[in-house]
Amino acid sequence: MTAHAVVVLDKAGWHTTKELEIPKNLTLLELPPYSPQLNPTEHLWDWIRRYHLSNRTYEGYEEIVNACCESWLDLIADKNRLRSMCWFPWIKEAET
Repeated sequence: MTAHAVVVLDKAGWHTTKELEIPKNLTLLELPPYSPQLNPTEHLWDWIRRYHLSNRTYEGYEEIVNACCESWLDLIADKNRLRSMCWFPWIKEAET
């Protein structure tokens, strides 16, 4: 049995192309225009920017990447915070 996944997209220009071949076990779910409140990723980026990346200067690319990795690890360390930021009624948790 092959697993099936759903990818939520916000219709940004870089998320759309006619050249993309979508595997049969993948469904693309496009959000309505101008609806960032429905996209869990928006909440994650807001938190990362607010608590880790804003009001700083970086010496170079590697320092930016390291700051992003550190902020991501901090974010996912607290599963309750992560769940509260990303849970929407239309998202069901996968059974593990």
